[in-house]
Amino acid sequence: MGKFIYDGLVKVDLEDRLLAHLQLVIGAKIRRGESFHFTWKDDDSIGNGRTTVWVHPRVSIVYKFYGSKAPNINKAWVDVLMFTANSPTGLYAVPEPPEHGNGTPTGTIGKVHETH
Repeated sequence: MGKFIYDGLVKVDLEDRLLAHLQLVIGAKIRRGESFHFTWKDDDSIGNGRTTVWVHPRVSIVYKFYGSKAPNINKAWVDVLMFTANSPTGLYAVPEPPEHGNGTPTGTIGKVHETH
């Protein structure tokens, strides 16, 4: 389990594997100077709602991984996540497609636990 920390204020626990893929997508968008929404489902313990942040090139983002090994990257998952990031709704977690699949975003995976 890793942690995504947005502007030092919003913190959310995410699986290391998902977090690594999100880091690639968010990093690519920020390098290009693109801003976008990033949304996740909240854990039942904090209301079972959702949180959305506006990601832009001047925001402080920390990716904290708790595993010691970097996960293998699934290019198909990066492509699907980038597709969502480029959509009007913005970036959100989607199920990991097969390594060579043509996944289309279909919804969010699991719930994440937000900490403040």
